[in-house]
Order: sequence, then C-alpha cells, then structure tokens
Amino acid sequence: MNDFTFQNPTKIIFGKTSMAHLRSEVETIGKKVLLTYGGGSIKKNGLYTKIIKNLEGFEIKEFGGIEPNPRVETIRKAVKDCRDFDPDLIVAVGGGSVVDGSKLLAASLHDDGYPWDFLVELEAEPRRYVPLAVILTLSATGSEMNSGAVITKWETNEKPFFTRDETYPKFSILDPQNTYSVPKDQTAYGVIDAYSHVLEQYINTTKDAPLLDRFSEAILLTLIENGEIALKDPTNYEARANIMISATMALNGVISMGVGEDWATHVIEHEFSAFYDIPHGAGLAIITPRWMQAVKTQKADKLAQYGERVWKLTGTKERIVEGAIKKTHDFFKSLGIKMSFTEWQIDDRHFKKMLNRFAQTKLGEIPLSELQLQEIITSSVVSMY
Repeated sequence: MNDFTFQNPTKIIFGKTSMAHLRSEVETIGKKVLLTYGGGSIKKNGLYTKIIKNLEGFEIKEFGGIEPNPRVETIRKAVKDCRDFDPDLIVAVGGGSVVDGSKLLAASLHDDGYPWDFLVELEAEPRRYVPLAVILTLSATGSEMNSGAVITKWETNEKPFFTRDETYPKFSILDPQNTYSVPKDQTAYGVIDAYSHVLEQYINTTKDAPLLDRFSEAILLTLIENGEIALKDPTNYEARANIMISATMALNGVISMGVGEDWATHVIEHEFSAFYDIPHGAGLAIITPRWMQAVKTQKADKLAQYGERVWKLTGTKERIVEGAIKKTHDFFKSLGIKMSFTEWQIDDRHFKKMLNRFAQTKLGEIPLSELQLQEIITSSVVSMY
C-alpha cells in the first residue's frame, strides 16, 4: 500500500427522514439560499414544493436549467444572474451535473473573471467561495461527497476536470425516495458511472492493499445485485438505497487510499461527450470493457482477481481475464445500455482531433500507448461481442 492522506469534510444525511434535517442544517450557515437545479423535474415530482416549505422564512433565489454535461456558458449566466443576490449558501438539487455546475458557480460567483479560468488555470483562486449543500436526486457521480466537478465548454468541445477543497459540500441530503422518479435510462447510466469509478481505482498495479480491494469489490457486487432490481421496480427502497450509498462510496476518496488510480476511461469518455454530447454513463459503458481489453496484459493480475472475486470465474488466468471483460460488458448491456457508438449514430469525424489531444498527455496508471488509444476508440464504434 502507498502512503496517503485522507480527509473528507462533507456531512452525509441519509435515509427516509433526511429531508427533515434541511432547515436546521441551512440555519447553521445563513438565511439567503440560492437554489440550483436542472430541467425542472423537481417541480413535477413534488420535491421542489417540499424544499420551499422546509425553507419557509428564508430568502430564496432560484437558478434552473443546469444541463447534463453542464456547460460553462450556463454557469457564466448563473454568475451574472445571481451575483447581486449574494447568497449565504447554494443548495444544489439534482444529480452530478447540477452539483458539478454548482461547484463551479460556488467558486466563481464573486470573481471578476470568467468561470472557465478555474478549470484551465490550476493556480486561479477566487476571492471568496460560497458554501455549497446538496439534495441528491440521482445516484451516479459521487459529487455529493467530493470536491471535484467536470464542466463542458461546448464551443471548443472541451471537458476538463475542476477541483478545490473549498467545493466539498457542507452537507448532502441523500433520500433514496428522491430517486424514484428517475427514468430507467438515467438510473442505468448512474449505476454504470459508479461502477466505472470503482474500476478506475480498483484495476491497479498496487501490491498488498487487501482491505481497499475488498471495499471496492463490495461496492461492485452491491451495484450488480441492485441495478436490475431498481430498473424493474423503481420504487424499491432497498435497491435505491444500496445504489445510492454505493455511488457515494465509489468516489469519496475511501477506496483510493493508498492505491494507484487510472482514470483513462473517464478522460477518453469526456472527449466523446464533449464532441458528441452523449450521456456520460452511456459513454463509459462502451469505453470501459474496451479499455480493459487494451490493458489486459499490463493489468492481468488485478483483472484476474476481479474475475475470480466479483464474477466467480475459474480456469486459467487468461480465461478468467477474458471472462471478466465479457461479464462486465454483458452486465452493462443487461441494464439496457447501447454497447457501441454506432448504436448512438456517432461517426468518426472527430476521432483524429481526439487522438491528437490524447497525444499531449499521459493517460492511465500505466500510460496508454498511441496504439492502445486507437484500439479503444476505433473498436468502440462496432459491437464488441
């Protein structure tokens, strides 16, 4: 196991009664609340009304319309619309896209520059951060308990990662009941996103980290066991709860303590969604097994362990590794996911530009070669099996 430092300041309030804590938690921070959300589904499913009732007496301003693959142009508009309100707290209501966009808003609301600066200039520092809280409505990204965000600049087809310690949510309310109305495809994408997060931290070359390995394996097994249940029975509380806590634990820093991390699949997928605007989880489902195929020699030991412990496969190491890759592909497909970019009607017109961008950086724990990158991207167009 490698040396590490771990700290996560976010307070998680989980369960059926968690919404009842909203008012008391907000009161500890201030009286002026900026409420951010996405396309307006919270007004259809009753959650918006519940929030407004709980915050009666607080001064509230709203900013809606934060889209999937949130765009810096939208956050720039939010800065313009909400700066004079000067909130004490931003409450982000939604999934990872709303939370990610709200993190950038929290950093840029009182800055004179362009929000994009914080994504491309690591040393850029705002004058003041606005505290952030979350009411989660989609189990997927883990953004409710980490400091990271991914933002798209559509006009240049860029999708970089942004992180600041100050953007850890102060508290996050996780009520699985708030995910009941999530459409089946979004539920599936969320399961895939969480599963991929775990693989990025689990399929590594670190030796002797058995506790972290078993933490990761437990999350993977829980997602496998509950994913199809939630799709068949959207109001199954236990399935929704198990997926929700799994997604949170998949990216709050716990399973990466002392082990190597990869993140190549996420970087590759970010390029696809930046150019083609594909749902993040859908892109990960396609890229992940192809990445596994590309690195199967370099990471044979861990892939074999994954096949044995998670999928109960037996036989030679080579047979187990191939079986683990196919089992992963088939699990994603069982959730109703399209497993090639052809099914998304995506062509190869941007592939050269994407590969040129990859050539400027090192992707993966063991950096991917140009040949491996080409293999992953070009094979993603057609069916794998």
